[in-house]
Amino acid sequence: MSAKIYRPAKTAMQSGKAKTHLWVLEFDQEQPRKIDPIMGYTSSGDMRQQVKLTFETQELAEAYAKRSGIEYRVIAPKDPVRQVVAYPDNFRYTRNQPWTH
Repeated sequence: MSAKIYRPAKTAMQSGKAKTHLWVLEFDQEQPRKIDPIMGYTSSGDMRQQVKLTFETQELAEAYAKRSGIEYRVIAPKDPVRQVVAYPDNFRYTRNQPWTH
């Protein structure tokens, strides 16, 4: 049984950062998914795939995995790099790209 510990990225559908400060422990898939030939549903007999545990810090998630004997890997979060741009820069005389309409 193995799991991954990560901090989820913000959703692309909204500008808010809700639920991005928590760390998630999610179990890896142990059995392949099967497609039902009649209905076309995807199913699996692996119940651990449905479990997502949330923790306040990475250390708490790692401690839980060690205490429970779960092999884990930590995926480091990638923080976005914000580029500061001012509106007057669009009309700068030394602009690299020409102004087009």
